[in-house]
Amino acid sequence: MKKKLLSTMALTAAMALTLSACGGASADTDKKADDKPVKTDAVITVNNTEPQHPLIPGNTNEVAGGLVIDHIYAGLQSYDEKGETQLEMAESIKSDDNQTWTIKIKPDQKFSDGSAVNAKSFVDAWNQTVKQNMVSASFFESVEGYDDAVKDAEAQVKGSGVGTVDMSGLNVVDDQTFTVKLKRPESDFPLRLGYSAYFPMPEAGIGSPDKVAKFGDAPISNGPYVVKKGDWEHNVQITLTPNPNYKGPRKVMNGGITMKIYSGQDAAYNDLLGETLDILDAIPDSAFGTFQNELGKRAVNKASAVFQSFTIPANDKRFQGEEGKLRRQALSYAINRKEICDKVFQGTRTPATDFIAPVVPGHNDNLKGKEVVKFDPEKAKELWKKADEKSPWSGSFELAYNPDGGHQAWVDAVMNSIKNTLGIDAKGKPYADWKSLRDDVQSRKITAAFRTGWQADYPSPYNFLQPLYGTKASSNDGDYSNPKFDELLDKALNTSDQAEANKIYDQAQEILFEDLPAIPLWYSNVVGGFGKGVKGVVFDWHSKPLLYQVAK
Repeated sequence: MKKKLLSTMALTAAMALTLSACGGASADTDKKADDKPVKTDAVITVNNTEPQHPLIPGNTNEVAGGLVIDHIYAGLQSYDEKGETQLEMAESIKSDDNQTWTIKIKPDQKFSDGSAVNAKSFVDAWNQTVKQNMVSASFFESVEGYDDAVKDAEAQVKGSGVGTVDMSGLNVVDDQTFTVKLKRPESDFPLRLGYSAYFPMPEAGIGSPDKVAKFGDAPISNGPYVVKKGDWEHNVQITLTPNPNYKGPRKVMNGGITMKIYSGQDAAYNDLLGETLDILDAIPDSAFGTFQNELGKRAVNKASAVFQSFTIPANDKRFQGEEGKLRRQALSYAINRKEICDKVFQGTRTPATDFIAPVVPGHNDNLKGKEVVKFDPEKAKELWKKADEKSPWSGSFELAYNPDGGHQAWVDAVMNSIKNTLGIDAKGKPYADWKSLRDDVQSRKITAAFRTGWQADYPSPYNFLQPLYGTKASSNDGDYSNPKFDELLDKALNTSDQAEANKIYDQAQEILFEDLPAIPLWYSNVVGGFGKGVKGVVFDWHSKPLLYQVAK
């Protein structure tokens, strides 16, 4: 990992050592000289699903939209295959105290329409994300003035729905320089700045929610690619064209990207085998036992920063209070994770032992309370009986999922494990697609437990914990809140020694094992493949293909 400026050097060095140790097979373009990509004008095809929202960085927190966003926008930094940071739009990111940061933008950086990428592009985008309460607003929680901006935005709901107060901690110094003052010192702040929540927006993308949504259908962007008007054919495909104004480090090796939108992974896999799809980033469960033989050296099975779980909605009264805690623990003990990983996933998943993926420094499989993720039928029955003594169980237990993501087999297996152990009616609840499921989750209309997971935004334990379980955090879909947990996360951020910070994160995870705001299931490998004649395929540390460096 490139050394961070000043106080972040030790943190990034530790992460580099850990992330470079990822195991498993991968598409390694450095193995042989003839495997290295040579730039061509060929268009690369890759699978995707329909993004949930217009292509606005601050309003995207799901993988379908994220794959597009990460290739059409560029942030202050970017992450390479191993999670190492490299300066992209930023010339420097400096602080003497880890609380006030001075950020300088490289000169002559432009958006796809020729307008300048400058300090205002970042400050306006970040403020807009908070003032319009976009899905990534909580990523700015640590910026001074965030609370006032949020309070004002909430007060505007009955009016325009848009806040008018900017975060006081953001200040433009000149065209190329801005400062960020945080509420407290945070040693890992620069590490976050490669995540999409922190990407810039051009002036054309700043305005009312309706204007911004319309802009997001064919946004003016500053990354290696651009989506032009008409190139997002909803539910069919999204075409990415190389951006001639991009001058950053991610060199484009192809003539563009076509993201084909599939309703299921089996069809995508068949297209890969039939040579009508170049890259597939998710093998269907029906092919787990055969894909490595069928694809040979073109198969990918590599550890990644993905944690998977399921979450019970906060409005389910059967899982509230002490009764609810007992039932959550009983459900967790009732799941035979190892058998499901072996038989359903064919070794492409590893049973979870904490809430942080093993490729990220800070993972710890020896935490107090981790026994709750072991299969123990007798313990599960005992806890369920105790819950019934407080209030008898009624109804069925359902787990909502989207079949277009290839989830039916494992959902059925988990529900069967719970049903057979606890003797209750447990079954899957399929939604039409990912967008429909997420819409119900975010609007809190969901009435069943629902599949959840996390593909890391940046390589830090904090990113696996705060967005998912912090009070009112952006992806806290179970509405979990524990002041002690929040306090520990704040304390860890204010600890410059990463080894000490990790110990504090361990304490926070022990609270999660007690409360179980989500039921941990397993860590996912990135499993995929690529076509004949395709060169330079690399799946990065959090399982995303680096499409800009692929050629054929």
